[in-house]
Amino acid sequence: MADTIASPVGRILAIDDDVRLLENFGLCLEGAGYRVSMATALQDGMKLAAAQPFHVCLLDRNLGHESGLDALPRLRELAPQMRIIMVTAHSRVDDAVKALSEGASDYLVKPCSPEQLRIAVARQMDTLRLLDKVERLERETAPSQAPRLASKSPAMAQLLATAQQVARTDANLLLLGESGTGKGVLASAIHAWSARSASPFATINCPSLSAELLESELFGHAKGSFTGATQSTPGRVSNADGGTLFLDEVGDFPLALQPKLLRFIQDKEYERVGDPGTRRADVRIVSATNRDLEAMVADGSFRLDLLYRLNVISLRLPALRDRPEDLEDLAMGFLHRYAASYHLPATRLSPESLARMRAYPWPGNVRELQNVIERAVILCPQAEITPDHLSLGTIAAADTGAAAPAVGDAVTLEILERRHIEAVVANSETLEAAARTLGIDGSTLYRKRKAYGL
Repeated sequence: MADTIASPVGRILAIDDDVRLLENFGLCLEGAGYRVSMATALQDGMKLAAAQPFHVCLLDRNLGHESGLDALPRLRELAPQMRIIMVTAHSRVDDAVKALSEGASDYLVKPCSPEQLRIAVARQMDTLRLLDKVERLERETAPSQAPRLASKSPAMAQLLATAQQVARTDANLLLLGESGTGKGVLASAIHAWSARSASPFATINCPSLSAELLESELFGHAKGSFTGATQSTPGRVSNADGGTLFLDEVGDFPLALQPKLLRFIQDKEYERVGDPGTRRADVRIVSATNRDLEAMVADGSFRLDLLYRLNVISLRLPALRDRPEDLEDLAMGFLHRYAASYHLPATRLSPESLARMRAYPWPGNVRELQNVIERAVILCPQAEITPDHLSLGTIAAADTGAAAPAVGDAVTLEILERRHIEAVVANSETLEAAARTLGIDGSTLYRKRKAYGL
């Protein structure tokens, strides 16, 4: 939730077939500092909700021949964190009750005054900030327990041994490797193995925020420092004082903000946005990226001095295809976890399933394997998971629309990955859903689609 809700500027989606009313909503809310997107048709509103995160949605009760009330469950499924205010011309109690029971957060009768509208939206924004704060405190103050990480792969076993050794120091670590290889899991383990384990472990996902929002999220901001800053926030650096700060996908850290991060790493000092007072925090930095930072230094998009500070020690995680010895153990671990979590009967993988999985290149690595097993457990009505339950068919001709290569034909990993991504995107309702199926994050999917021209 934090990456979606942390924005100091509220993002509002308004869905109503009355164009004039939409314009009034936009004028009222944009005047209060919100960013407003509008749709006059339910389907267009759904597409907007699927394509980008919003904090609050103003949803009309009746949209021509369509019912906003009936669409509530679908909209909640598309954007579960978005707060929905049902807007209607009829103040019927039964409608209000049904809307709230279907997932709406509030009910607004039109015509409403600009002040009523602003108060309704501000109330939902305050609720989101409170929920985000509670979630963050629970996550960052929970005691760390060292995970049981083991590997039959010699390369991975050696990496884990090195990670445990360096975890006892305060050296900054840079974790390298493809998306989905488990860099975030290893970062959490390094914190749990360290002397800082009793202190918070905080995470920043660098690609998810603009430079302005990232600075606020990282260092905090003072009340009134920008539109919508109704209260001061400490920032992740302050919350992680004494512990570890994990910078995920640090290769996407904005160039303009890199000097401030460098200064903090060197001097342990920083300033909150809108507050000239200098603060200090004792934080160990663990960062991760799937990008070539040295090449970025060469083209001027990443500072060399910052790379030196982040890369005191680097660990490169192998791709799943390079550690086949671990495939079955990882798959069975996920299987038992999800079978227990969902109270479902799956207990084993058939030999054919294992053979199919071993032949698959796993472009999304461990994260994709986790997603595939979770789906298989949900779809399997019996104890044994068979190939029919595995979402690996996109590698085959039936799912790509291409002829199956004959034995001995050369098919590169890049071709397989492109076909797989293309097929998953084509069969997913949203890009977010496609990323979840692939086991990668949205920013990685964006880069891969751009690279493959999809």
